[in-house]
Amino acid sequence: MSYQREYPQRLNVAVVGAGSHGYRNILPAMTYLPVKLVAVCDINADLARVTAEQYGAKAYTSTADLYKNESLDAVFISVSPALHPVLTMEAFAAGVNVWMEKPPAVRAGKVREMVAARNGRVAVVGFKKAFMPATEKVIELLAAPGAGPLRSMLAEYPMTIPADGAAVFAESRFTNWLGNGCHPLSLMIAVGGKVAAVTVHRNAGGSGVVVLDFASGATGNFHLADGMPRYNVRERYAFYANGLQIEIENSRRVTLHRGIPYEYSKTTSYAPPGVDSGSITWEPQNFLGTLENQSLFTQGFFGSMHHFCESILNGRPATRGSLEFALDVMNVYEAALLSDGRTVAVDH
Repeated sequence: MSYQREYPQRLNVAVVGAGSHGYRNILPAMTYLPVKLVAVCDINADLARVTAEQYGAKAYTSTADLYKNESLDAVFISVSPALHPVLTMEAFAAGVNVWMEKPPAVRAGKVREMVAARNGRVAVVGFKKAFMPATEKVIELLAAPGAGPLRSMLAEYPMTIPADGAAVFAESRFTNWLGNGCHPLSLMIAVGGKVAAVTVHRNAGGSGVVVLDFASGATGNFHLADGMPRYNVRERYAFYANGLQIEIENSRRVTLHRGIPYEYSKTTSYAPPGVDSGSITWEPQNFLGTLENQSLFTQGFFGSMHHFCESILNGRPATRGSLEFALDVMNVYEAALLSDGRTVAVDH
């Protein structure tokens, strides 16, 4: 782990969009990245100026002027998803690599346009839950010898899906199903791989179940847990393989349940000798001011942004959070909008 001032090589970068989210999460995460912030761009001139002053950078209100006057390696874009495609393709045309916040667009077709315009540039979409240390641990455990293939998974997340999904799709309307529903979808796809079909069972209030049929044969159950408290929620994910159950609770706690050796009607102890059975839990200890306790790390912001920077520095395409991955997420999002109780094949 290095800090910005310690990296031997740093990228010249700019931030496009200096709103609350970027200020609270993207800019602070740069402390730990191999970057030099040279400019901040926002249509609000005062916001751009005061933010740029804080970081010793230049302020812009026009991306055209930004690319004309600055020699940039990358931009970090955090604006409305409706603007992500045009701003991203403008950066590609200027020869600049792009990290953008999720969701990448309002329609999957716009992601395809970005793929076509990429022209060898590195692009990463900030699906933070796909980059959480908890998610990475699940992927590692499922790949371990003897774990066997993933069979099923469960996601519990406070969410509803629109009743007029076909109209939302046709009108490219922004809803919370896109703005936040993409979080659990991205995690599930990061673990389970490509989705072949989607079926939504929705009640009158908008909650219900999104069933994901993965190409691998696994099944995903995204429980739309409307009615869950909006604050202090118990967000949970569970993954089932051969004799294993793995859980993520609130992004910070990972538990591997291995079971115990037993004989029905004869075993009397739930804690048999040794450490080769039972459950193992990983979680931040909150004992010292160490990095693993901070939300920038536990929620995956750092992981996403660091992968983007390292891909550029190493001259390789992004292998995680790529535009192709973003397209998979958007295709599942759109299929769910159109399901209305029917099984919809996912367009790859």
